[in-house]
Amino acid sequence: MSERPYGETPEGIPVTEYTLTNIQGIEMKVINYGCTITSLIVPDRDGRPDDIVLGFDSLEGYIASIHYYGAIIGRFANRIADGRFVHDGHEYTLAKNLNHHHLHGGIKGFDKVVWQSRGFENDGGMGVEFQYLSHDGEEGYPGNVLITVNYILNHNDEIILDYKATTDKKTIINLTQHSYFNLNGGKDNILQHELLINSDHFLMIDKSMIPTSELKDVAGTPFNFEYPKMIGRDIGGHDVQLKYAHGYDHSWLLDKNADELALAATLYDPSTGRVLDVFTTEPGLQLYTGNFLDDEVKGKNGRVYGPYAGLCLETQHFPDSPHRPEFPSVELSPGEEYRSKTIWKFSVRE
Repeated sequence: MSERPYGETPEGIPVTEYTLTNIQGIEMKVINYGCTITSLIVPDRDGRPDDIVLGFDSLEGYIASIHYYGAIIGRFANRIADGRFVHDGHEYTLAKNLNHHHLHGGIKGFDKVVWQSRGFENDGGMGVEFQYLSHDGEEGYPGNVLITVNYILNHNDEIILDYKATTDKKTIINLTQHSYFNLNGGKDNILQHELLINSDHFLMIDKSMIPTSELKDVAGTPFNFEYPKMIGRDIGGHDVQLKYAHGYDHSWLLDKNADELALAATLYDPSTGRVLDVFTTEPGLQLYTGNFLDDEVKGKNGRVYGPYAGLCLETQHFPDSPHRPEFPSVELSPGEEYRSKTIWKFSVRE
């Protein structure tokens, strides 16, 4: 493990880059601006390494971007309708950054702040601990919330994402990691990738992409990933749900017990043999196929990132949960600890 300066924010705050490498040749680079994974190099079936996440060549790209490349999302991942919620008898108004809705923590979410950070090594691998104190009223949220996120790379070709948080006032919280994966190293889009999602129900959305009250069975729909399916097979279909999102940008209810660490999804690229298994304690998975990526934005090495250049597998609670008492709770009270864990397991198929 090593670290080096990665530039400064416009406010003059220094940013640090950490590089972690395991004995199989997986290398992860991460900066403490947004806990952003800037590079993830993984060998293919022939041992050839390539970077499998989208991003930029410098800090300026991440600061300017509105697409959350590689960052931690909070306080609340996904959407909250009308940018408001009632909690513990009080109404809170949040920053509105998606028309009149709230998305991914607001105008300046956790992806746009510099976290305290330190590298560490233990028997479980090598990692970086990030910590951030989100103050009462930040982006409209109640409570001073202390968040700790650990990224750990071990020698079993796993990256462990470990989250915890505490608060001094009743609040809501829903954290996720927003890396855009492309297992072929960006040589093509992700429509030829094959995906399995361990779920038989997904959340329907309205035209503004807020969940409706309907939890729909995936059988007979383009949202059936119970068995591995090429992502591009149905993405261009006439289903109104695909039209609303311009592709996949939906949440699936995972087939698992509450708080159980279980398989959520398997992503496979036939051209390189790379496999990503995602395990999580979270109840849901948001698949986002990069439908709104701006093809005028140049990423690493001048590469243009248009729609479907990468995809996100966001392990999280459900969007608009503060308005949906039937969804798993996102409340956090003083004296409690928010805990969540996600594991990315890499392998290859011959």
